[in-house]
Amino acid sequence: MQPHTQQFPKLAAQALANPQVQAALAGLKTGFDQARQHAIGEITPEDWEHLRDRAREIKRHTLEHLDSYLALLAENVRRNGGSVHFAKDAQEATATVLEIAHRNGVKLVVKGKSMVSEEMALNRVLESAGVETVETDLGEYIIQLAGETPFHIVAPAIHKSKEEVAALFQRKLGALERADIPSLTRTARETLRQKFLQADMGISGVNFAVAETGTVCIVTNEGNGRMSTSLPRIHVAVMGMEKVVPALEDLGVFYRLLPRAATGQRATSYFTLVSGPRRAADEDGPEQFHLVILDNGRGRLLADPDLREALYCIRCAACLNICPVYRKVGGHAYGWVYPGPIGAVVTPVMVGLPKARDLPFASTLCGACRDVCPLKIDIPRMLLTLRHRVAEGPPAQRKASWYEGLGFRLWGRVMASEQAMARARRVALFVQRPFARGGHIRRLHLPPLSRWTRKRDLPALPERSFHEIWEKDLRTSPPVVPLSQRARGTGE
Repeated sequence: MQPHTQQFPKLAAQALANPQVQAALAGLKTGFDQARQHAIGEITPEDWEHLRDRAREIKRHTLEHLDSYLALLAENVRRNGGSVHFAKDAQEATATVLEIAHRNGVKLVVKGKSMVSEEMALNRVLESAGVETVETDLGEYIIQLAGETPFHIVAPAIHKSKEEVAALFQRKLGALERADIPSLTRTARETLRQKFLQADMGISGVNFAVAETGTVCIVTNEGNGRMSTSLPRIHVAVMGMEKVVPALEDLGVFYRLLPRAATGQRATSYFTLVSGPRRAADEDGPEQFHLVILDNGRGRLLADPDLREALYCIRCAACLNICPVYRKVGGHAYGWVYPGPIGAVVTPVMVGLPKARDLPFASTLCGACRDVCPLKIDIPRMLLTLRHRVAEGPPAQRKASWYEGLGFRLWGRVMASEQAMARARRVALFVQRPFARGGHIRRLHLPPLSRWTRKRDLPALPERSFHEIWEKDLRTSPPVVPLSQRARGTGE
């Protein structure tokens, strides 16, 4: 997927003007987030905090020894009969999957949900090589038919109405345009069923990979994930290198956190563990199992002590559901695979800060994302780190335009001199008079100042400065007696 992160202001404005997008986003707070709070209440906040602390410690330990755990994971996958492929970037990972497909004469691929495959633009590459590729998660299938990218980490097609999906299915699949949910799911099920039976290769994501046993774990709510990994003769699992956990017992901690934080469920409908290809005694399963482990910028996050914490993320999307910015602009505005608060941290590192300089500023820094994160990731702190790099880093990373830089240099000179500030204030008072009404400036037509008043009112400068008020009205006024002293003086 080619990043469009430089278009964040434009894409955000389009989302704000789209009533369908706004209606879909309005349900995040009352849907996912309220369900999350209810699920936490069931196990008590105290137990929830204990799980969060335990999971955070597991992640910290694993990342401190990531090379050892990745080596152990690869060793055990191979011992189980599978193959392991390490890829430094998306291009290398995609080439690996494509080579496996060509070597085995693959014509049709069915895919389970995978954000990493979105990083790799895997569908586009396979299709361009003549390999039919079909998303089987219902949300992913909808956006594939629509030619779009995921809008949300957990609910990729949440921005689509039933009516839009019905029209899409009629146009792409020849289905009757019926907008009720049972009819739509039946259409998708009947279409995808044949794809599962005909597919040569299944591709899945990985929620967690257990180093101790060489097992990959896939957490889903639809049967498509299990069918994609068991029916085709080849299973390729793609994962970011941060998804490894040391032992099977660690899965219990993360599995109690992930469904509750993501959708408010006690447990998802399917919890699939895959430990290599089919064995002689197995009733089903693939003949080949391949695990592709991707870096693609994660090494840079790992090496950065200020941003390493972003690798703790388990992709629950709780931070998206609570974020006041995401809940207004949605996922497509961020211009790449990972939207929302966590996306505003990882995307600049993965695609390059110069290409994503606006994203660290797409936050109110309210701290809600940190509060709801099951791993207690301090996203606001990392956003401030990236903002500092944008403002104070190398020139190629800086966001400010030349006129903003000139404006701040002039501002610095004015603020350094009392006389210069007084003169500047007199000039500003004169300039604002045609625009100030009722103590506010509501519209300026002078670029770049017009951008400030497009969405907000500015307070006008008062006619008298604080210095003038102090000299004329306050310096000779009698001292203010605290209320407590006045009370004692009256005997009360």
